[in-house]
Amino acid sequence: MTVIASDLDRTLIYSPAALALGMPDAAAPRLLCVEVYEGRPLSFLTETAAALLAGLAGRAPFVPVTTRTREQYGRVRLPGPPPRYAICANGGHLLVDGEADTGWRARVGRELAAGSAPLAEVRAHLERAADPAWLRKLRTAEDLFAYLVVERAAVPEEWLKELGEWAEGRGWSVSAQGRKIYAVPRPLTKSAAVAEVVRRVGEPAAEDGVLAAGDSLLDTDLLLAADRAWRPGHGELAARGWTAPHVTALDERGVAAGEEILRQMTGCLP
Repeated sequence: MTVIASDLDRTLIYSPAALALGMPDAAAPRLLCVEVYEGRPLSFLTETAAALLAGLAGRAPFVPVTTRTREQYGRVRLPGPPPRYAICANGGHLLVDGEADTGWRARVGRELAAGSAPLAEVRAHLERAADPAWLRKLRTAEDLFAYLVVERAAVPEEWLKELGEWAEGRGWSVSAQGRKIYAVPRPLTKSAAVAEVVRRVGEPAAEDGVLAAGDSLLDTDLLLAADRAWRPGHGELAARGWTAPHVTALDERGVAAGEEILRQMTGCLP
């Protein structure tokens, strides 16, 4: 059995600012809105991508794997049947038929306590280190990790580098995605949660395996753990030129990349 595990934002679904519709208006693809926030459309995929995703989800277990909180994920209405399993908070929550698995959350809590500095310490450092000139918000997510909402162009690259070095020494990692800068404990991974889903649905046959997609540093472990994976032509991984032998680095950017990922995944199904 093939299991399909994919990041959502800037991999399959896109905000208006991330669509990258560089073609003439008359040639732009038709879009389907899959998320509304405060009465306004927020996330989209192409209608072709929507059909591909619905087809995939009807043929194999499709697992959304996101850094979003459960509340943020709950706003997303993907095409096709509701996923039996979904992973939120970068692996911190495993949803089964929409309900959080408390046993999984307890296991994650034990691993974080053993392998990384406390969230309170990291948040306090972010409060001290961030410059109010470019910081807009400092938030914690699900009592698991922290993130900053910033004016990205004003954030010094040297500051990001120093933050990454500070976090690494405490068992945390840093990822910059659009206007958000995430600080996430290293033991909190998408791949561990996907491995648990694979265990529950039954180990995939060797010829099938896990298909995965993602665009950011927080997706690296997910892509490396998959049997075959894709990353779009935009995002943190593309900016670093990151790839691996089993990872397809697409040229497509924006919403067109999401469509191409789904098209190639469809071609991999038996």
